Amino acid sequence: MVVQIKSSDELDKTLEGAGDKLVVIDFFAVWCFPCKMIAPRVEELANEMPDVIFLKVDIEECEDITEKYNITSMPTFVFIKGGKVVETFSGANFDKLKSTVQKHK
Repeated sequence: MVVQIKSSDELDKTLEGAGDKLVVIDFFAVWCFPCKMIAPRVEELANEMPDVIFLKVDIEECEDITEKYNITSMPTFVFIKGGKVVETFSGANFDKLKSTVQKHK
């Protein structure tokens, strides 16, 4: 399951509770066509990998989080482990998303 984050506090609590689990944040916009195209695939991946935490952040609802992670295009995926960003990439590339998750989990 992919959880949509609504605030910085919610994200901070989720990251704290993640421990050593990989956290994948999907930064998206409701008007972004590539974001809409990859969203069901991200959901599939989340269901296949219950040991990985998948989050979504709407760039227009959570501008502070978007700024914090320097998001300039959508979709952008940020991979966090142990509270640190281990990788980031932009684009609706499912194969790259899946391989990056497998590399870091």
